Amino acid sequence: MAQQKKTGKSSATSKRSASVKLWLAGARLRTLPLAIAPVLIGMGAADAAGKFDLALSLLALTVSLSLQIGVNYANDYSDGIRGTDAKRVGPLRLTGSNSVRPAAVKNAAFALFGIAGIAGLIIVVLTQHWWFLPVGAVSILAAWFYTGGKSPYGYAGLGELAVFIFFGLVATYGTAYIQIGSFDINSLFGGIALGFFASAVLMINNIRDINTDAQVGKRTLAVKVGAKWAKALFVVMLWLPMIILAPFPFIYPATFFAWATLFLVVPATVIALAAKTPREQILVLKLTSFAALAYAALFAQGLAAING
Repeated sequence: MAQQKKTGKSSATSKRSASVKLWLAGARLRTLPLAIAPVLIGMGAADAAGKFDLALSLLALTVSLSLQIGVNYANDYSDGIRGTDAKRVGPLRLTGSNSVRPAAVKNAAFALFGIAGIAGLIIVVLTQHWWFLPVGAVSILAAWFYTGGKSPYGYAGLGELAVFIFFGLVATYGTAYIQIGSFDINSLFGGIALGFFASAVLMINNIRDINTDAQVGKRTLAVKVGAKWAKALFVVMLWLPMIILAPFPFIYPATFFAWATLFLVVPATVIALAAKTPREQILVLKLTSFAALAYAALFAQGLAAING
């Protein structure tokens, strides 16, 4: 009897562990640097302006991470019920693989959108910037309708534009503005740079899925322009942040260290241009995602260093 109880407990523990691993896989942790990076630059810009606020920064990070994981679950749910993920070649999807009930994935997405909304509301109450309410609402709607609804814009080739706006400009500039309270050019250019990184990550992801997406009618930008031009666009998106960085060391000398991002950008470029397998393209995705994080961390530190 004791042995049976022990075996039963072991089995339950094993199932819980497997469930946690599934949900972590569905959260697509490799994309989380894209949620952290804009907050880092926003913090650096606020520090450079002498207006850094830790509480507001952490709230902004909560919004960004919640939206990123929420949109990952939302995409998992919407693509799964449409059958888009039925023949996917990338990592496991919760809905498409029938590993988790679709309703549970949808509820997880909505719960995370709710967390983002609550954190955003607290920011608005603390800063009295009430115009952030519609910005937050539009951000959540954009997260859902990327692949959700009857006419998802992600199926019309607008995904890169959306992530450029929301995970680049809005997230970065928004983080800085809630602390500074006025226009800030550093966070604007930083947001543009991170928007290109986010677009590059989505582009290489869509290049990986180009054949299966075309078969199910998902007309991503990669599908529309074809693999050759999609790779060219990826390289452009990947290198534009480095061009944006070029003048900053003359104003903020410590931002020079952000050039170390080239140790990730260069191999990502080489592998992307030569890649023939999904595994190679997933490696490029990881390199690009961490390049965005490294760029943001070093750029932000360089901005903040101006105050000693």
